Amino acid sequence: MPSSLLLSATFTTSSCTPTSTFTNTPFITQPSFKTRTKQAHGFRVSCKANSPEDNENQLILPETQKLILPDNVDRRRLLVGLGGLYTASNIASLPSALANPIETPDIDAAKCDEVTSGIRDYPNAVRPRLCRPPKTGKAIKNYELPKDGAVRMRWAAHDNSDEKTYKENVEKYKLGIHLMRELDKTNPKHPHSFSQQAKIHCAYCNGGYTQVGFPEKILQIHNSWLFFPFHRWYLYFYERIIGKLIGDDTFALPYWNWDNPPGMTIPEIFIPEKDDSADFKNKNPIFDKYRDASHLPQVVNLFFNPSSQPKGSEQDRKRQISCNLGMVYRDLISNATDWEGFCGGKYAAGDGEPVGLQGSVEGNSHTAVHVWVGDPTQPNGEDMANFYSAGYDPLFYVHHANVDRMWKLWKDLKKDYPGHEEPTDKDWLDASYLFYDENEELVRVYNKDCVNLEDLKYDYAKEDTPWLKSRPTRRKEKSKDLSSATANVQTVEEALKNGPARVDPLLKFDVFVNDKVDTTSKLPTPCDPEFAGSYAQIPHSGQMGSMQTAGAASFGLNELLEDTKTEDNEYALVALVPRAGCEDLTVSGIEIKLVPYNKGGVV
Repeated sequence: MPSSLLLSATFTTSSCTPTSTFTNTPFITQPSFKTRTKQAHGFRVSCKANSPEDNENQLILPETQKLILPDNVDRRRLLVGLGGLYTASNIASLPSALANPIETPDIDAAKCDEVTSGIRDYPNAVRPRLCRPPKTGKAIKNYELPKDGAVRMRWAAHDNSDEKTYKENVEKYKLGIHLMRELDKTNPKHPHSFSQQAKIHCAYCNGGYTQVGFPEKILQIHNSWLFFPFHRWYLYFYERIIGKLIGDDTFALPYWNWDNPPGMTIPEIFIPEKDDSADFKNKNPIFDKYRDASHLPQVVNLFFNPSSQPKGSEQDRKRQISCNLGMVYRDLISNATDWEGFCGGKYAAGDGEPVGLQGSVEGNSHTAVHVWVGDPTQPNGEDMANFYSAGYDPLFYVHHANVDRMWKLWKDLKKDYPGHEEPTDKDWLDASYLFYDENEELVRVYNKDCVNLEDLKYDYAKEDTPWLKSRPTRRKEKSKDLSSATANVQTVEEALKNGPARVDPLLKFDVFVNDKVDTTSKLPTPCDPEFAGSYAQIPHSGQMGSMQTAGAASFGLNELLEDTKTEDNEYALVALVPRAGCEDLTVSGIEIKLVPYNKGGVV
């Protein structure tokens, strides 16, 4: 069975923790100690396949660990990973409270409180925090997939090469959003109104629901294998509702193809506040005032943090585009060798908030776009930079249409990458959610029914995918030998001194392998081949409050070691570089471990 080498670190954040702490892992014995907050930390860890008591497994320096790469593994399948509350070796082996799929409670019976989780300044929140869906008294039906009808073809929001068709598509889309907004005025409790549709994301993502059978457990659809199927169903009904409102059963949503250079700016149709059409009362229905105005003309930054925005020159623009393509390559290939790396870790009924692996797209380009679009002058990063308010910006739906497209493209690569398959575990297949369909029926839908786009009767118009040829450029020379490097680093305040002032709800740090930790001149960037990936979270349930939150991710090492010409090195140096919100980050373990492919099911 093909295997991967996984580097795993455990970490949590807490509003009550004044400093970062590094403690021991099951495989690396070491003393616990506190590190200086807001700094990059490098680790040289030994992980030979020897006894944990072996002296070579001891820490060399108080703030470094040495990772000794096994010389008897297939290095085509190496992974570097960051674990959650548990190390990667035991996350998968820990059973859930009950081996049952997640189930959304009956809307009419469910308690859906006013949300506070994930909202830093909830007294001044600019959007409603009561996200309870309307109660219609209708019985829940299992949704039946359409057996006939035309395939809805989702179109690239930037591609106006066919001017006539593009104009027709834009007008239909604007009309649908306009009619949704009109329902807010005439029938605000209608499940198809703009605000009611926006509240769906708030209820599922900011602690509005609890799990069926486990009233003390919050239902959370981020940071786990629920991320892709939930959002697929969400957009599926959103699209069909618009089609119903405008009387067009072929209507398809646009997608913001930020993975292609022509699409790497906010689509022009979303920018003007006014619209010439009298049908829309001279207002652009897909405009949202809560966006970062400074980013409207900019190239999107798919690894966004406040210090990394390009300065605006043509050279900066070209470099940003190149780095974006490299990020998408990592999200769909380097860091997504199997379903767990791409979709996220297992999450079943009875589990607390997800602490398994965060999927590659969710933790990188998906989150970066959310934060990049949101307005940093608002108390909670409204709209896009906070999950409770994201659905109020029409850009949310076209952004997630492209995220959904990433799922399709990842599967399309299966011929060359055999691990690109969804889970076959029943806890994933039978996980379910409730939505109002286009006929106002309350329906239950399952993950297993959204795997194939052919069954859902929609697809994506083909666009270029230059990121397939955007593997990071190899170093001309071998990366510096870092076996004796120390953590002499630049502070985050120094790194961000030229960044804009903002209320930043983001928790993020970058992961570099075999790069210099001595960054007195400048920090390494995600454009460098030593960049493995990022861990990033937008606030949602359990965050910005007194509760601890945990997260996990995995990153591919195989191509990285080749590109840095360090595949024959005895050591791999891993550096964690805080970017935002890491003041209270607790790192509690780091290791490299060989694990088999997850080809359906759970390891």
